[in-house]
Amino acid sequence: MSEFHFPEQTNFYQGKVRDVYTIGSDLLVMIASDRISAFDVILPRPIPYKGQVLNQLASYMLDATKDVCPNWLLDTPTPNSSIGHKCDPYKIEVVVRGNLCGHAWRTYYNGKRILCGALLPDNLKENDFFPEPLITPSTKASKGHDEDISEQEILELKLATQSEWNQIKIYALNLFARGKELALKQGLILADTKYEFGKRDGKIVLMDEIHTPDSSRYFYADGFDDRQLKGEKQKQLSKEFVREWLIQNEFMGKEGQTVPEMNDGWVNTISSRYIELFEKLTGTTFQPQQLTREEVFEKISTSIKKYR
Repeated sequence: MSEFHFPEQTNFYQGKVRDVYTIGSDLLVMIASDRISAFDVILPRPIPYKGQVLNQLASYMLDATKDVCPNWLLDTPTPNSSIGHKCDPYKIEVVVRGNLCGHAWRTYYNGKRILCGALLPDNLKENDFFPEPLITPSTKASKGHDEDISEQEILELKLATQSEWNQIKIYALNLFARGKELALKQGLILADTKYEFGKRDGKIVLMDEIHTPDSSRYFYADGFDDRQLKGEKQKQLSKEFVREWLIQNEFMGKEGQTVPEMNDGWVNTISSRYIELFEKLTGTTFQPQQLTREEVFEKISTSIKKYR
């Protein structure tokens, strides 16, 4: 879908997945596309209904955690769009890890025991629980790959003050605890996730999406311990299966590598997995919706007028 031009629009930015419109100086409109990225590269084919899944799941989770941490969201005028407060973002991705998986496992497997300044215990297997959730932040890159960063580096680079970082850590761990609680009620384990924060009117605010398959990794709780004991692969709901497919096809976003071809069957499989996670996490049936460009414009414009 091509770019919109909304009333009082002052800026437009296209991210890897979302199209972001600034309205005046105080509102943002985010439209979640069906684009999919992995290893910070946009893959060549869109995934049907992925944008709707992300947007509606993020809205659900923001509403379910607003008592834990204030957030940016005001309205979701269409299945794929959200409107909320414009915040001054911290250039930090706050990654919280409850289990040794993904990037943390790859680091651990290569023999390293320090990740972003956090000490990783010895004698762990892939997907084991950490004794306590770990915060392993990364820099929020405008282009290219995000990079691991320690608390000391965050303070040295003045990405946040000590008091701000302390508050961000408290919010992140409390949000993770709530996310685990919500997931467990649905028979899932929230293994790791990332949060982004900004500042509005002098207060720290949660931004962007939370607890979605693009920002989080979930394991099925049923049989988890048994699979760990047997050394079997864990059943999971996340975008990690896309990354694993890319790695198997010798692509990790590095220079000179070519994105493998995505056939119709694989695209539909990815779409089905996103919908499965939505239904599993919310306990509701996903209702695919497709609006015309004119309907999208009208609904978002009406919401802008309401909050302006």
